[in-house]
Amino acid sequence: MSTARTVLVIGGGAAGNAVTVLLRRAGLTVDLIEAKDDWNATAGSGITLQGNALRVLRELGVWQRVKASGFAFDSVGITAPDGTVLHVARDLRTGGDDLPATVGMQRPQLQQILIDAVRAGGATVRLGTTAEILGQDADGVSIRFSDGGEGRYDLVIAADGLGSSTRAAIGIDARPEPTGMAIWRVAAPRPAGVVRTDLAYGGPAYIAGYCPTSDTTLYAYVVEGNRDRASIPPETYADEMRRLASAYGGHWPEITEHITDPAKVNYTWFDRLLVEGSWHRGRVVLIGDAAHCCPPTLAQGAALSLEDALVLARLLTASGTWDDALFQAYYERRVARVRPVVEASVRIGQWQLDGVRDADLPGLMGRTMTMLRELP
Repeated sequence: MSTARTVLVIGGGAAGNAVTVLLRRAGLTVDLIEAKDDWNATAGSGITLQGNALRVLRELGVWQRVKASGFAFDSVGITAPDGTVLHVARDLRTGGDDLPATVGMQRPQLQQILIDAVRAGGATVRLGTTAEILGQDADGVSIRFSDGGEGRYDLVIAADGLGSSTRAAIGIDARPEPTGMAIWRVAAPRPAGVVRTDLAYGGPAYIAGYCPTSDTTLYAYVVEGNRDRASIPPETYADEMRRLASAYGGHWPEITEHITDPAKVNYTWFDRLLVEGSWHRGRVVLIGDAAHCCPPTLAQGAALSLEDALVLARLLTASGTWDDALFQAYYERRVARVRPVVEASVRIGQWQLDGVRDADLPGLMGRTMTMLRELP
């Protein structure tokens, strides 16, 4: 069979945008649909991008814009709750020695950079649109869209996130599971002394941390045990986060005074997901959070999603036949890398929940991060 040429990408987040850019560059016809009318262009506070994420962003051709928009650093600090710096460690450059260990940036900035790259690549984009898979055969997938239109594609790539409706529609019954923790996030002005991520373990929260996202901004977060969302009215979000953050010293008092607008505070549970066995059914394949999700304790969620996009695009553009063998090869290559990251991320949180020292945890984290230096 000749190489398939038409692809539908469902979801315009990091994974969906990235795979769209790469497939268009190879000359494939790509339609991208996104449920949100605004393409999620303003959602989120900040994001921590480690070297293996930066490596993929460089492949996408957007590294210089990311570098200019974000804040690069090569170390991480551990502090006491009162702000006393206990240890500063040099971070591993998982993207290679020619990239920083980490770049923090405002999430909307990253999304806009990726949106611009998709637009420049010439994909057809339909916002405020969802899809229902109507049927598959050996050669492709028939789709009906929420606006009443229909389409026929050689491949559908489901990048529609943790709650993926596509995953359920193709009969994969894996569901995200809460790990027992939840995170409060907010964007704020950057105090002059914040030049890296600092993490405090202990105090009223399990973790209190911040990451510089530009010369003038950062995002801050506190992690606690998850609570019933219905018990926390959205109008109290700033009060809830400020109550937790106000117990921390160092740069935290300056950060905390800016936690005033509940609409700018995000509350999210930590979830775990790893689809086992395969990430496809016929001509529909999952990438990113639709296939796997880990708590942000290793800051690898976006990086793994970007890697999925790169690996799948390379496999698709190198093969004349898109079949079960190719999609299974994609799964096996990715799951070998994703599983240890998911397991390590969950284990870090569990150690804190249990309140029992995990003697092997430093070694586990070191082995996991060293693995990420390898090409995806």
